Amino acid sequence: LFLVFCFLLLCIPSDLLFAICFLVLCIPFEFRNSRFGLYLPILAATLNVVTMAVRSDQFTSPDYLQLDDLLTEEQKLIRESVRAYVKKEISPIIEDYAQKASFPEHIVKQLGDLGCFGPTIPAAYGGGGLDYISYGLMMQELERGDSGVRSTASVQGSLVMFPIYEYGSEAQRKKYLPKLASGEWLGCFGLTEPNHGSDPAGILTRFTDAGDHVILNGAKMWISNAPHAQVAVVWAKDDNDAIRGLIIERDMEGFSTPTTHGKWSLRASATGELVFDHVKVPKENILPNAKGLKSPLGCLTKARFGIAWGSIGAAMDCYDTALRYAKERIQFDRPIGGFQLQQKKLAEMITEITKAQLLNWRVAVLMNEGKATPQQVSMAKRNGCEVATNICRDARQMLGGMGITGEYSVMRHMMNLESVITYEGTHDIHLLITGMDITGFNAFK
Repeated sequence: LFLVFCFLLLCIPSDLLFAICFLVLCIPFEFRNSRFGLYLPILAATLNVVTMAVRSDQFTSPDYLQLDDLLTEEQKLIRESVRAYVKKEISPIIEDYAQKASFPEHIVKQLGDLGCFGPTIPAAYGGGGLDYISYGLMMQELERGDSGVRSTASVQGSLVMFPIYEYGSEAQRKKYLPKLASGEWLGCFGLTEPNHGSDPAGILTRFTDAGDHVILNGAKMWISNAPHAQVAVVWAKDDNDAIRGLIIERDMEGFSTPTTHGKWSLRASATGELVFDHVKVPKENILPNAKGLKSPLGCLTKARFGIAWGSIGAAMDCYDTALRYAKERIQFDRPIGGFQLQQKKLAEMITEITKAQLLNWRVAVLMNEGKATPQQVSMAKRNGCEVATNICRDARQMLGGMGITGEYSVMRHMMNLESVITYEGTHDIHLLITGMDITGFNAFK
């Protein structure tokens, strides 16, 4: 009887499974207690198996110009390791976490074990000591699963670990970096404020000298990882109006991290505020080598690089989903992939993905050589986000009504990318960065 159930249910279109589940729940109590009702647990278990099969991760990576030839064997192995992790641990659960707007906190230790936190940080401090192509590939695969998962990793590595390594003292590096790299501690980065987003030079958070410590007051918002973070790298002005970096720890009195609720984007990511009410911070927690706006912007350059790769991971997932759907969905007695308009969408998708892959690879090579400029990274971030956003929207249209359901990842990626194209420099801000770089004229003022 179990095999019969399996055969029948596998023949049923997946969009009818929820209706079947509803009907099962509506079966009268008397029937459930009858001889036939004994088979209901079998039916329920079978429905669960089939539903999980429908949600299984069937992703195949597109590589139209054989770009794998540009990668080393180690880089390919790193990519495959993260891809396997996403397929096994992220894809089966992420839709449910997004639907209930909950952060899967257990993945923090998993990401640490996988080496996704601070992969370019030297191994002496717990990092991976890897190159930037490897780092980019890691972010690509994580965001292929979900932008919130990639955000967790890139914030930890680029915005928390990097400034401690780059601007911190040796004592700070030894104290914080190993625990952040392993996932024992989660960190966050505080720059954006309620009245200062694209204009970080105007931040109002300040600290004043009080002898062997300083007193910090102010607030930050739209902070990824904040509700669960043990450590925050915070940017504030000192008594001389210079922007400095401070390491704030969870147990410091007057420090709180209210959760941001009601998001329609990055629903599986933890977002919150940082509130500082006369927080007493030891002077040894000030980053000694960070002074001026250039320091936090240097962190953002590293994070934007990860976003450039990560956003294309989301685009690849939507393209692969749309391609598979176009081959399987029958309308007018033929697969919709056989119609010109659908082929046009798919052809444009793979073209834009391929161009973005080449751009990201070249920027990564320049990063490895120490030649990449913040403006070049800015271009890659803007391009990746724009390409991914357009591809996700086209894929959603190709899937029709099914494209808005949680049965497919496309709508979740679409919503996530509305945040990704906004944070760490909006699309328009990055256009102005490129414009100023090529003309020499500052259009920000």
